[in-house]
Amino acid sequence: MKAKEARFFMLKLQLFAEPNTQTTTSDGMSVEMKTYYSDFLIDIAGPELVHDQFADKYDIPKNGGKTIEFRKYDNLKPALTPLTEGVTPDGSKLNVTKITSTVEQRGDYITLSDMLILTAIDNNVIQATKKLGAQAGLTLDCMTRDVLCGGTSVFYANGKTSRSQLTKADKLDRNIFFKVAAYLKKMNAPKIDGSYVAIIHPSCSADVMMSDGWIDITKYKNPEQIYEGEIGKIAGIRFVESSNAKVWKGTEDNCPEGLAVYSTIVVGNGAYGTTKVTGGGLQTIIKQLGAGDDPLNQRATVGWKAVKATERLVEQYMVRIESCSDESENEEAN
Repeated sequence: MKAKEARFFMLKLQLFAEPNTQTTTSDGMSVEMKTYYSDFLIDIAGPELVHDQFADKYDIPKNGGKTIEFRKYDNLKPALTPLTEGVTPDGSKLNVTKITSTVEQRGDYITLSDMLILTAIDNNVIQATKKLGAQAGLTLDCMTRDVLCGGTSVFYANGKTSRSQLTKADKLDRNIFFKVAAYLKKMNAPKIDGSYVAIIHPSCSADVMMSDGWIDITKYKNPEQIYEGEIGKIAGIRFVESSNAKVWKGTEDNCPEGLAVYSTIVVGNGAYGTTKVTGGGLQTIIKQLGAGDDPLNQRATVGWKAVKATERLVEQYMVRIESCSDESENEEAN
């Protein structure tokens, strides 16, 4: 090959190269690019974290081992004894209960071939990050949801006393939410911005929305001050809709034969705690072509890794309602 033809051939090859491509001698992406992708994944994951919205948030302590401490503070009793003039009474003590939890790690990744990166029209790193961000949010939300569904305060629709007794006709209505609100008030459960909050499945929300006294978010006086997924309120409870609300189905979960049972979680302030997504709780990990055991630069990976722990702090500040709906026969467990 002549020198002029060789230079032309090399020039053509460069048309397939990305500008400012990281070489195998570099450390990887620039700090700015790492920050962009990391923030991008957390932003994508955020809207999926419905069950985390109302938790007390805790930092994950560095170099603190695999356990994290949540703290529950008991309320003080009324000071009913009259003060004696000139005499200082004994003060109260702050009773703190330590609740320890073991953090768990989750993660996943997608491998992209060099040919896919080279020839695809779309930016597959961005697309992979979007999908992984949604997966990360759903995974972390499931972890918190499953902890909440293990609570000890349970109400069953239509006055039933167990999950196995529920039928398709045992749907949610306004009455059960008035009872739940009354229970939380008796337990002195603090409200969240003036209301209790329920996380409800879309298959059940229609039953509540058709009840007398339902206030849709479009009729709020301050509609800009709404939660992610909020749909309305009744009985002093604001409702947040999530398709990731827990659904049981099958005899192994003590469900009626052929019917799905839905969980609606109602919480007050301080009912549960979870670790923060930011500050190391959720990370994006992107490996450029040639990273690791890849001598021919054939593979790049996009992934995420998260460390998380969630604990119920005050059982009396949360209630699980179990019910069926018109969709119970067709619904799948999650």
